[in-house]
Amino acid sequence: MKTFHKNIEDIERNWYVVDADDLILGRLATRIATVLRGKHKASFSPHLDTGDFVVVINAEKIRLTGKKDLMKEYFSHSGYPGGGKFTSIADVRRKHPERIITHAVKGMLPKGPLGRRQLKKLKVYAGSEHPHHAQQPETLSL
Repeated sequence: MKTFHKNIEDIERNWYVVDADDLILGRLATRIATVLRGKHKASFSPHLDTGDFVVVINAEKIRLTGKKDLMKEYFSHSGYPGGGKFTSIADVRRKHPERIITHAVKGMLPKGPLGRRQLKKLKVYAGSEHPHHAQQPETLSL
């Protein structure tokens, strides 16, 4: 008996939509990362991008547990000496709420070209509307 190996041409990609209203960030991000990688499929291969597309709506209504609303900060660095910058999650939620989910999912994907390709299949929108109705996404239960 030979080991089955999936070719890139044989991969079928589905579209899923997730309503992030009142869902906990970490639990949502782990489920999304699993679907983006394709680990929910029987044909999963760690070196191939076998995952599906995920559309997240209502990203502005995501929930954080504990004191993360007050204490959580994102760090970025310009590359220059003294170029470090901290941004509170309240500022990110006010200006770009979709970046909260994107940042959480990005940390759960592999680092390198494969992870960057998988992250491109994530579409996050702050409101309840999205432009991907033509793909007929299914609702992903969490």
